[in-house]
Amino acid sequence: MENTTYEKVNAILSENNYNPHGLIPILQAVQEEYRYLPENVMAYVASSLGIPASKVFGVASFYSHFTLQPKGKYIIKICDGTACHVKKSTEIINALEKHLGLTAGRRTTEDLLFTIETVACLGTCGLAPAIVINDEVHGLLTPEKAVELVKQIQAKEANSSGDKE
Repeated sequence: MENTTYEKVNAILSENNYNPHGLIPILQAVQEEYRYLPENVMAYVASSLGIPASKVFGVASFYSHFTLQPKGKYIIKICDGTACHVKKSTEIINALEKHLGLTAGRRTTEDLLFTIETVACLGTCGLAPAIVINDEVHGLLTPEKAVELVKQIQAKEANSSGDKE
């Protein structure tokens, strides 16, 4: 891993005064930076804080907030709770998986743009079936409407990446 990566981690560690009691906020900041917790970065955090790597890995694997696998820029949480399931959320899951080329075993697109997660309940039963893309709720969906939302994001991303060239 290149030095710039560790420079970012060093900045996070410095902001937290290299305090091992601040492990959770440190890991949260690292995950915010990289969208997941890379194994080599967790080992670096452990050695920098003077704590066993097993403690860092233990905390990272215990809390469901942390992820050890790369996630996409856009996290799509698809509700499959009772109200959404009855209103055919499974069809939305299938349509999004097909559109994005994902399977039950692969939840993140290769370009790291999208990750699909199925959740037990979003608390938006009146809008069933519903999904959340990052922090934005979309309800009363059909499979076609859900795919259209993703297509809009893909078009926006394609336009913004073209602006950089």
